[in-house]
Amino acid sequence: MSGVLKTLSMEDLEGQQGQGDSMVSGRSLGNGQHSRPQSPLKFFSQAKKTINDIFKEILEYINESRTFLAEHKDGSEEKKHVEEFQGMVRGIIEVLARDHMKCCFFGRTSNGKSSVINAMLRKKILPSGIGHTTNCFLQVEGCDGMEGCLYTEESDEPKSVNSVKQLASALSTAKLKENSLIRILWPKEKCRLLKEDVVFLDSPGIDVTPDLDDWIDKFCLDADVFVLVANSESTLMRTEKNFFHKVSDRLSKPNIFILQNRWDVSVLEEDTDIESVKEQHYQRNVEFLCDELKVANTQEAKNRIYFVSAKEALISRLHEDNQTPTPTGSLQRDFTDRLFEFANFERMFEVCISKSAVKTKFEQHAKKGKTVNSNLREVMEKTYTDSLHQMEESIRVRQETADELDYLEKQLTLLTGDIKDKIRFMVDDVERKVSTALSEEIRRLSSIVDEFERPFHPDQVLLNAYKKELHSHVEGGLGRNLQQRCSYVLQHPVEETQKEMTERIAVLLPEETKQQLYSLVPRRDFEIAYRLDCRNLCADFQEDIQFRFSVGLTALMQRFLGKRGTHSVLTGHSNTIPRPMSEGGPQTPIGEFYRPLAPEQNNQVLISMITTFASITSRTTMGAIIVGGLIAKAAGWKVIVVTSGLYGLLYMYERLTWTNKAKERAFKRQYVDYASSKLKLIVDLTSANCSHQVQQELSSTFARLCNQVDLSKNKLQGEIGDLDKSLAHLKEISAKAKLLRNKSDWLDKQLNGFIEEFLVKPDA
Repeated sequence: MSGVLKTLSMEDLEGQQGQGDSMVSGRSLGNGQHSRPQSPLKFFSQAKKTINDIFKEILEYINESRTFLAEHKDGSEEKKHVEEFQGMVRGIIEVLARDHMKCCFFGRTSNGKSSVINAMLRKKILPSGIGHTTNCFLQVEGCDGMEGCLYTEESDEPKSVNSVKQLASALSTAKLKENSLIRILWPKEKCRLLKEDVVFLDSPGIDVTPDLDDWIDKFCLDADVFVLVANSESTLMRTEKNFFHKVSDRLSKPNIFILQNRWDVSVLEEDTDIESVKEQHYQRNVEFLCDELKVANTQEAKNRIYFVSAKEALISRLHEDNQTPTPTGSLQRDFTDRLFEFANFERMFEVCISKSAVKTKFEQHAKKGKTVNSNLREVMEKTYTDSLHQMEESIRVRQETADELDYLEKQLTLLTGDIKDKIRFMVDDVERKVSTALSEEIRRLSSIVDEFERPFHPDQVLLNAYKKELHSHVEGGLGRNLQQRCSYVLQHPVEETQKEMTERIAVLLPEETKQQLYSLVPRRDFEIAYRLDCRNLCADFQEDIQFRFSVGLTALMQRFLGKRGTHSVLTGHSNTIPRPMSEGGPQTPIGEFYRPLAPEQNNQVLISMITTFASITSRTTMGAIIVGGLIAKAAGWKVIVVTSGLYGLLYMYERLTWTNKAKERAFKRQYVDYASSKLKLIVDLTSANCSHQVQQELSSTFARLCNQVDLSKNKLQGEIGDLDKSLAHLKEISAKAKLLRNKSDWLDKQLNGFIEEFLVKPDA
């Protein structure tokens, strides 16, 4: 780029920068009004919008993850990390919202730094002129309003833009300190560069202060492009070189443009070879950028050097915006070439600052976003994996619990059947044993009655009391005898059965409930209550303790005829011998055959004969005398007298021996006969009652044991229910964690796409 004026076409810049969005189309007036519709600065705006959208998605993802972890893993270490990421991403979003493309203009005093900025702003905003005019740092940035204002570091109150001359001019008495900053907010609608988030920083001359390091640290570390405004009337000075050496030490390969300003004076040098001067400037500037600073190669360095006149560009643009003709005397000869050079600088500046700003502002944020997203993905992946493992474990535990419950139910069903059969067998055995024992005790009832020793008196009142005590004695004696005979025989099988039931059910239960199970079995010995109730059973007993002569007529008749026969004879109800009569049928001849009479029929015949005899003797005294005479004649009087004497002596003996003791024996004998007959009636009832007691005892014990099994079943069912809820919860967690993990993958693709589109391809 030597010997000719640098007026580049779009194709030239496409070849130099690798993208075709930076140059003028054809030859324009170099005033920036006929630029391409798609500005290179849009690249930064698109990148800023894209990365802002991505980080908003990341913040939303973090919020979802935080809510998810708060609901399902409250207090976990992962939740704390996510909260840290949340604060970090919010800070990045705030920084991204403030990010802009920053260009710093440096140079010696009166080299035209403020004029270059004014020309690029198309408005004379910054103080400029001959000599040292800018005394502090001036930062020009865009605002959304229609009126501009400025702020100082000492006050937050906005001031008029017109006051910048008093505050920033070195000639003003109200000037600020050299390291002070004035922020000038200028409407974006009035400047295309400001609309695209470009910020300009004007500086005092680097030759007026030794505090260059402080300047760099305070104002230059976030700069994307540096513009060294040099004076074309002189070569690069050591002061300028030293400043950029310091910048290069603090920043890695800073983007530096060198503007050889005031090139319009070259037209006044008629005796000087202008091209040689220009080539000299190129050579020294390229050596400075390539060999000394090492921030660019030779081709890149040539594209960073421009020969312009900021004063002419500002005058041309001011009059063009106001639509007034440019004053002829204000512009030097061949000014259009210098205007094109300034426009080419602006285009290259836009390309460079856009690419540089995207890299410097967004590259670290993009990497940080990838790190945050990667860490979050690890959290979600771990949560997802943990939930799957927990689901597998819960499914395994649930299956084991369900199998345990099924086994418990089946074993309990089998055990219930076995125990019922055993109880049924024991009930039958108890009933049989009690029935046998009670029958034997009834047969031995006389011994129990004989053991009853109480004063006996035939008086009815005393006799009733005697009977009550006898009832109790018989009931107690039978009960004791049955208890002694059946106690061990019945209790031992019951206890063994209870023990067997307990042991078989204990096998089905966990260890922690076995001790409770043994406490359910009664520790007392089981006793059967034999409810005989002799008082009510023998309440109808009527004793007969009247004197009865053993060989008296009535006694003999009872002995031979029985009570019913005697009663019939004495009442005269039967005075004929009954025989069967056949109506209308032929009579059976007596001699045809002889059939012996049955005992009942013999008694009937005897009763009939005695009744007839008694009837005859009872009608007349004569009849009695006749009968007595016949007997006396037949037996003799001596026999009759002796027999009568013996008969009387026997009567007297029996009558004298019929004492209370004899009456008591008769009473007890009658009681034994009566009680035995009554007790035989309740043998089956008593044995059934005893078997029922055994059945109740075993059934109640088994029911209590089964209740414990039911508690275990309910516990297992509750555990299954809890596991089902846990599984549903874990499924929800895994599904949500999977969605969040997939969203992390999607965000990672978005970040990779951003890096590929805005950070990698522009440098390809």
